[in-house]
Order: sequence, then C-alpha cells, then structure tokens
Amino acid sequence: MLRLPMAAQHDYYEVLGVVRDASSEDLKRAYRKKAVELHPDRNPGDAEAEDRFKEASQAYTVLSDADKRRRYDRVGHAAFTTTGSGGAGFEPMDFGAVSEILEGLLGDVLRSGRAKKRQGNDVRFDVSVTFEEAALGAEKTIEVTRPATCAACTGTGAEPGSRVEPCTACSGRGEQRFQRGFFVSTRPCEACRASGKRIEKPCATCKGAGSVARKEPLVVRVPPGVEDGSVRTVRGGGEAALGGAGDLHVYVNVTPHPLFTREGADVLCSVPVSFPQAVLGAQIDVPTLEGKVKMKLPAGSPSGKIFRLRGKGIQVFGGVGKGDQLVKVVVEVPEPEQLSKNAQRLVEELARELGETPLPEQRGFLDKLKGLFE
Repeated sequence: MLRLPMAAQHDYYEVLGVVRDASSEDLKRAYRKKAVELHPDRNPGDAEAEDRFKEASQAYTVLSDADKRRRYDRVGHAAFTTTGSGGAGFEPMDFGAVSEILEGLLGDVLRSGRAKKRQGNDVRFDVSVTFEEAALGAEKTIEVTRPATCAACTGTGAEPGSRVEPCTACSGRGEQRFQRGFFVSTRPCEACRASGKRIEKPCATCKGAGSVARKEPLVVRVPPGVEDGSVRTVRGGGEAALGGAGDLHVYVNVTPHPLFTREGADVLCSVPVSFPQAVLGAQIDVPTLEGKVKMKLPAGSPSGKIFRLRGKGIQVFGGVGKGDQLVKVVVEVPEPEQLSKNAQRLVEELARELGETPLPEQRGFLDKLKGLFE
C-alpha cells in the first residue's frame, strides 16, 4: 500500500476542471488531459508539474469511485483524514490501483508520442506542371531521394558474417524502463539507438544504418483544377525510420501560359479582332483548353467586350462542374503606315459619312466632361 502525502486543500473538481455533477466519462476525459499535460515524461525535472500530477491523480482516484465521491461531496477532504498518532494524512491508496489508472489512461498516449518522435522526416519536393496539366489533370513521375534497405547487409546494419546480438542495456527491447516512485516511464535506448541490437562489425556500405540513400521514381497524380502553390501529400513517401516513414509533400508550381490566365475555375483569354470585324460582326476562332472553337462576334462589338463560353473553363477543384472561358475582344487599329492610299481614302469617306455625331461612349464621356467644368 502507498500512502500519498497530504495535498494542498484544493477542491478536487477544480483540480480536474469539471463541474460537480460531471459524469464518469467527463472525469476520465478531464483526468486524461491533465495527466498527459503534467506527466513527468513530458516535464522532466519539473517538480511543480509532478506535484500537480499527483494531485490530479488523487482527485481522479476519489471522484471516480462512487462511494468515495459521495463521502467527499458530503464533508470534503475531511472524509479521508485520520487522527492517529502520526497526525492527519491522506487515506492509504493501493499502488496497483494507481498504476492501473495510469496505464489505462496514459499508456497508449505516451507510447504513441514516443513513436512519433522516432518517425522519419517529411520530405519536400517541388514539381512544375503546365497550365494545361494543372487544368486537366496529369500524372508526373518524379525522382525522390530517400533511404532504402541496404542490399549489402539486407537491412541488419552488420557486415555480412559478423555477429548481431541483443543490446545488453535494454535486453533487446529498444527502450529502457525507468521508475521514480510509482511513476514508470520508458525512453528509447541510447546505447543501441532504439534498435534493440548490438552490432559487432558495422556494415561498410551503410555504416551500420541498415539503409542507404537511393533515388526512386514515384508517380504523383495531379488532379484536375489544382492551383499554383498547392501541396499534394503522399503518405509514407518520406524518410524511413523505426517509427514509420515520414510523408512526401509535393509543391505544385504552375508555369504561366502565353494566352490564358485563371480566375478560380474560369479561364480568361484576349482575342484581337479587326475594325471591320467589330463593326460588321464575324465568326472568329477562339483557342480553348480543348482546342479551337468558333465564336460568333456580334456586329458593333466594342473593344474590351467580354463574351462567355459556358463550360470551357477548368474543372472545379474538389467539386463538381467546370468553369467558363471569358473571351475579351480587343479591336486593333492599324498604324498609319500600314494603310494604303486607297484604304486611307476609304477611312476618310467613312469619317465624313459618320459625321460629327458622337457615338454612345463618346456621348457619355462628353456628358461627364460638361459636369466637371461647367
């Protein structure tokens, strides 16, 4: 039997951070959180954290027992004090019960934390894709450098023919067990680097590591609609280690396109048209991600007018449907030196025919101009 020292008279419900009518599950969750936060494995050398951990353990031991909880709710800490010759003290607590509580609530959490520390490092890789590949999706084969099993020693880390024995420091377990009072903790064995074995003669090829760096081809799927700067994660594609391989993070860089730009799932494209086409209307060729299409340009289309081609954009990333292609027409005006004398005469005739009557854009501009200076 273990007798815990008399703790400061803090309310046990406040110690665990629960209300007085908390259920047994609420108590267990609260204690689990406190114990993980304050456990000596997580706070080496912190006496205050250890005291608070002991106090949380006392509180949970009392409140998780229905009979003890009723007694505590009636008279508080006085329910567990004794008046013998040794003075007041906390009620004796069974060591096995304490260990069972800690093992049941913390064992998996602490073990998983240690394993995570030994997990292989994540690896970053940058891959460039074209605008079309990002829009339509693609598969890219990349070469990733990561540790692979050493062929010379088949991963043992020992020179072929030499002896491999269990580590005497940890008896081949790969971790060492430490006990401080009723606290039991384990840490990776430093003598064997958590491998659990002692190598007589390290492998000359891998220097005892059991693995060597090797370039390996890896196929990465780029889904349709992925954007520049997106990250694709390949689970287990990183460095290998005893606790499991890390992840491979592929950063996607989309190269600019000479014709297209992007706004979400929509594709923007500017198409030059001649003055007669804009005035009279025409059928014009428009490039899209799926090839050229014919688009009807209405007569009298002004420069800068935007037309929408439904469903000719990019697939919505992670969703359903496709965006549109937005076509901006740009009316080109020829340079004077490009006009023949006959063409110049025809333009002059057109100007006389149109007269001085302002067009809609001109009329709007003149109206605003009057409002500014009158």
